Amino acid sequence: MGSRSKMSVRCRHCRMQIARCICDLVPTLDIETRVVVVMHKREWAKTTATAHLAALAIPSCEIRLRGRVDEPLAIEDLLAEDRQSLLLYPSENATPLCRALVEADPRPVTLVVPDGSWRQAAKAARREAVLSALPQVSLPAEAPSRYRLRREPKREGLATFEAISRALGIIEGPEVRARLDAFFEAMVQRTLASRGAAGVRNGS
Repeated sequence: MGSRSKMSVRCRHCRMQIARCICDLVPTLDIETRVVVVMHKREWAKTTATAHLAALAIPSCEIRLRGRVDEPLAIEDLLAEDRQSLLLYPSENATPLCRALVEADPRPVTLVVPDGSWRQAAKAARREAVLSALPQVSLPAEAPSRYRLRREPKREGLATFEAISRALGIIEGPEVRARLDAFFEAMVQRTLASRGAAGVRNGS
């Protein structure tokens, strides 16, 4: 096996090259918030997608794929009355996510995050009946994305992992966000190192 072949082998958990695996850096989190990522099927195989890292780092996070003909998206449980489900999507009608909003409802939060391109996420939020029924929340304006591995089409765009981390920082507290951000930054740095610290990859 040549050096190129060895570098193409990836960890099945973090999807990083084996030599740069970050599984030993996965944070230990104990949170009430449940995270459900509704991912377009085309995102699943992309190495630049970050939702799978959220599922690795956050025990309560799960990914559900949409757009598969043979397996319709099942998300009816997101309407359960024992939790408050919030759709993290920056529409014109979205309410800014803040502690006061979270604390106004005593139920634990289920954070629902559409994943994919801006167009795919917009379609999911609009066309999936369950998602369109959920209250929409947006993140407050903050520093731009630190995800330097692919370009965002919008200046305010964030990687899915970053959006989840910032939301959990509001819902669960700054320490949770700090741990997630450190994990994410380690992934970015090791990936840049594998590319010779140069390339930013175009992505949708």
